[in-house]
Amino acid sequence: MAVSAETITGRVEGIETHGLFIFKGIPYAAPPVNGLRWLPPQPKRVWQGIRSATAFGNAAPQAPPEAQALTINLQADLNEDCLYLNVFTPGADTARRSVFVWIHGGGFTIGAGSQTTYDGITLAKRGNIVVVTINYRLGPFGFLNFKEITGGAIPATGNEGLLDQVAALEWVRDNIEGFGGDPDNVTIAGESAGGMSVGSLLAMPKAKGLFKKAILQSGAAHTSIPPEKAERVTEFYLSLLDIAPEDTVALRSASTEKLLSTALNLIPAAVKKRVHFGGMPMQPVVDGDILPGMPFEAITNGSADGVSILVGSTLDEWKLFALMDPGLKKMDEAGLVRRCRRLIPGGDVEKIVTTYQKALKQRGEPIQPGNLFTAIQTDRVFRLPALRLADLCRSRGIPAFVYLFDWKSPVANGILGACHALELGFVFGTHADSKFDRFYGSGEAADHLAEKVQDGWIAFIRNADPGCQSLGDWPGYGDKKETMILGKSCRLAHSPYDMERGAWEGVPDADIGSI
Repeated sequence: MAVSAETITGRVEGIETHGLFIFKGIPYAAPPVNGLRWLPPQPKRVWQGIRSATAFGNAAPQAPPEAQALTINLQADLNEDCLYLNVFTPGADTARRSVFVWIHGGGFTIGAGSQTTYDGITLAKRGNIVVVTINYRLGPFGFLNFKEITGGAIPATGNEGLLDQVAALEWVRDNIEGFGGDPDNVTIAGESAGGMSVGSLLAMPKAKGLFKKAILQSGAAHTSIPPEKAERVTEFYLSLLDIAPEDTVALRSASTEKLLSTALNLIPAAVKKRVHFGGMPMQPVVDGDILPGMPFEAITNGSADGVSILVGSTLDEWKLFALMDPGLKKMDEAGLVRRCRRLIPGGDVEKIVTTYQKALKQRGEPIQPGNLFTAIQTDRVFRLPALRLADLCRSRGIPAFVYLFDWKSPVANGILGACHALELGFVFGTHADSKFDRFYGSGEAADHLAEKVQDGWIAFIRNADPGCQSLGDWPGYGDKKETMILGKSCRLAHSPYDMERGAWEGVPDADIGSI
C-alpha cells in the first residue's frame, strides 16, 4: 500500500508493510557531482509532484561488495550521486516519536545505509521509534584533503563525508516531524567508522544541537588525522593518479572509476614504496574549522556537554582483522614487541605484553604472540577509546553508559570469538537473516540476546537510559566502572578486564584508536 509524507523540498511516496511506513532513497542534498564534486553538500532543489521513495538510492562509490573483506549486501547501485537516506516509521502522523539516525561503518571507504543488516523494521516496530539510515561520501570523494595542495582551487578539507552526515541530520531536524518523529529527541549512532563519525560529530560546531544522545559502537573519539598527514596522503594519491596538484581541470574531470581504482591501490602502493599511512589513510581531518581539533580534545573542552552517551565494544574486535593477517601465525615474541613499539611509541610495551600474557593465561586463553597481538589491538583500537571517552564523560558530568559484547560467532567453531561488527545483527534484529546467520548465530539464545540488546538501545533512544525490564538496571559509568556485559549471559559487571586496562595507564591518547 502506498503512503506519502511531505518534506520541505517536495512530497515523497513510500510503502506500508510490516505495520510500518517505509520511505527509501529520499535525497537530503543535491547530487555531489560535476561542479559539486568535493564541495560541501548543497541544498536539494524543490521538485514538483510526488517523488517515489520505494527503492534505495545509490550507495557511494566503493569496492564492489564481492571484493570486500566482508561481503555486504548493499541493495543499491554505486554512484557519486549518493546522498540519500531511508526512513522506517510506525506512522507519518503527529506522534513525535524518538528518532534513531544510523551512520554506517566501513573504514570510511565502504558501506551504505541500505545494507540488509541495517534494516530498520524490527527496531522501529519494537520500539515505536523512527529509524533513519543514511549514506555519505566515502574514500577519495569524502575524505581527501585537496585544499592545501591545490592552493584552495579545490576546497575539500577531507571532511566532506562528515558534512554530508551533518546535512542528513539537518534534513531530520527540518523534516522528520512529517514522518511521525520528534526533531527534539534525536539519537545518532554508528559502528566502527560510523562510531568514529559519531565521535567527530560530538566535536563539530556545525553538528551542535542536532542530536541529544549518541551511541558509539566499536569506535569513539580518537580517530582523525592532522592536516600534515592528510596532505601527505593526498600528495601520494595524486602521484598515483599521475595528475599534478595544479592541474585541477584534469582532477575535476577524472572519471569516478579512475578516482576509485587509484584509491583502492593506495595502501598496496604505499606498502610497496615503504610509505607509512597506516591501515586507514582516509578519515576525518583536523582542519581547524569543520573539525577544529582532535575529537577527544574537543569533548574535553565541552563540545559534547549536554549529550548523553552509550559506548562500548566487542570482546575480541581484532579477531576479524587477524584473519587477514597471515603473518600473525608466524609471529615470535620479538616480532610482537617490534610491531607494538611501532603502534605504541609512547607506551611501556614490555609491560603491556607481560600484562596480556598474564591476563590471557589466567583466563585459559592461548598466549602465542599472534594471540597476544590480537588482544592488544582489540583494546588499543577499540576498547580503550570507548573507556577513555566514558572516563571523560564522568569527569565532565556527562551521562555515559558502557557495554561489552561477548557473544561469540559460531563461524569455524568460534575462531572469530566476539569479533568486530558482531553486535550489529543483534542491534537491528537481523541476526537471523539467512544471509548472515552463520556469522551472527541463530536459535533461541541468539533471539533472546537480540531482544535484550534492542530493548537497551530503544530505552536509551527514548529516555537516555538503557536500563529496561529485560536487562534490568543499567547504572551510569562511575567509580565502579559499571559495564553491561551483553552475551549468552547478560549481566552488570564492575571493572571487567581491569588487569589489561591497567597496562595502558600513561599511554598517550595519540597511541590509541589509530588503525
